[in-house]
Amino acid sequence: MAKILRIHPDNPQDNVINEVVTVLKNGGLIIYPSDTVYALGCNIFDIRAMEKLAQLKKIKLEKAHFSIICNDLSHLSNFTKPIDTAVFRFLKSKIPGPFTFILEANKSLPLAYKGNKTVGIRVPDHAIPQLIVEKLGHPIASTSIKDDDEVLEYSTDPELIAEKYDSFVDLVIDSGYGDNMASTVVDLTSGEPELIRQGKGEL
Repeated sequence: MAKILRIHPDNPQDNVINEVVTVLKNGGLIIYPSDTVYALGCNIFDIRAMEKLAQLKKIKLEKAHFSIICNDLSHLSNFTKPIDTAVFRFLKSKIPGPFTFILEANKSLPLAYKGNKTVGIRVPDHAIPQLIVEKLGHPIASTSIKDDDEVLEYSTDPELIAEKYDSFVDLVIDSGYGDNMASTVVDLTSGEPELIRQGKGEL
């Protein structure tokens, strides 16, 4: 049964975030808010947690393309090949924000991402995921929570989300209603921004 933590979206309490971090360190799955939609997340270096996340999404881990949630660009070199100055400046102009950037992956990716030639990097403009990553000491893996409703593509009500995923995750963060528009996906592998999916972020 998932524990529900109510956390203020703008001023998250340190001690409550520490509780979230403990769950992640112990291999748990969490549901957390972002500047776009609510998402599922886990410890990127815990292969069992990554497998559970893949099972929950009903896909094989080796075919999963979970985003990597960072709190700034300092972790970029851990996951991506070197990028040129123009791309770095472009990233800095859009981060933090409602974007997922596809970049060329390097060979130092966590085990669950081995073999991937590209990786999606995201820095949400939201205090809760930023503080989680900061206190955890490294990024988390993430995937958006889709809704079964044909009209609403993404679930927005944290109480309903908690009810639906109660037996599948360890912790649900409730910080009020989420958005129902996902991040804008931009491919930067060629050095020039290529729009893959229009979402909340405007290029």
